[in-house]
Amino acid sequence: MGENKECSSMVDNCEEVPTKEVIEFRPPLYKQRYFFVKNLVQQHKPKKVADLGFGDATLIWMLKYHHCIEHLVGVDTYAGSTSQWEISNLSPSVGDYLVPRDLDLTITLYRGSAVQKDSRLVGFDLMTCIELIEHLDSEDLAKFPEVVFGYYSPRIIIISTPNSEFNPLFPASTFRHLDHKFEWNRIQFQTWASDVANLYDYSVEFTGVGSPPAGAEHVGYCTQIGVFQKNEAKATESCISTPEEHVYETVFTTAYPSLQEKKNLLLVLSAEVLRASNSMRLRFIVDPKKKKVNGRLVPEDSCVPRYGLIVTDAQRAQIESSPKPYCVGKKFYVPLERLITFPKVNRLVDSVERLRSLLSEALKLNRDQSALQVDLHDHYSRTMLSY
Repeated sequence: MGENKECSSMVDNCEEVPTKEVIEFRPPLYKQRYFFVKNLVQQHKPKKVADLGFGDATLIWMLKYHHCIEHLVGVDTYAGSTSQWEISNLSPSVGDYLVPRDLDLTITLYRGSAVQKDSRLVGFDLMTCIELIEHLDSEDLAKFPEVVFGYYSPRIIIISTPNSEFNPLFPASTFRHLDHKFEWNRIQFQTWASDVANLYDYSVEFTGVGSPPAGAEHVGYCTQIGVFQKNEAKATESCISTPEEHVYETVFTTAYPSLQEKKNLLLVLSAEVLRASNSMRLRFIVDPKKKKVNGRLVPEDSCVPRYGLIVTDAQRAQIESSPKPYCVGKKFYVPLERLITFPKVNRLVDSVERLRSLLSEALKLNRDQSALQVDLHDHYSRTMLSY
């Protein structure tokens, strides 16, 4: 099940009508369906997303870049051994380790049918069935609502299917794919969808992608889409625990590095803190206006970097009003209260106490742990002063 773009490319890209005019979908129809899903994800920010009938996993690959998603699952009857494409495109890259995600992300692909019950898919935020239901025979189609709407009961369900009213615009007015068991017109799909929504306490809205050519607007979209949303009372009921029932076979799984892991947070935080302190240290070195205060050499100005710091006026004012860095002997100190005002540091930790706790494990702090301690001069600053 799922989209076979090799077989469906005739419809997804362009097609000749009997008058030799060409229907061209830009972007291709399968991309329009995926972009529709992406836009809905951007709007609703789901954490757990499942794609039933994932095909070549292109949609899953596209969705992994949404940072709100923490659990991404694909289910397909024909899922076999993982392809090289899936391994390389769904697995973390070097860049994912250099810049970890804020939240965890696991991607799992299962071999199984959309009409089988597996408790690992219960209670997802979003479930997509893109060009899936038309591949089901009458027996499986009858089971589909009870499994997906009744058992899995996700908060939002997207179902897309061909609109048969569009088919006469193609030269061969037959099913668009050899494996299709049926193709519905708009009334048939909307009647089925409305009945299912009423039975399982969902609302449904209808739309589509793939606009018809001028003069054929009456046929509607090439792909019709139903967006189902569970009502609030039903959403509360779904919190009831479901007995474990694992029938799907795992064919691929991977986990992405994230800032939820302490070691990753420490690395990223340390890099941002050193970057901020280094910019202030260099500013301190080249600025001649300093004064002695209680044995400390303190800059007379705010010591905020002039270049390379992208902040709003309000953020800059907050940095300027925080305790200034200072120098004692050959050591340079940056108060933690100043470091946490830098937006990239503040995004990672929300309090001075948390910042102190983490930095004490990775960097050098002063005696009372109120400031970061670094050498005033390094090779770069000595070279810079020699000119």
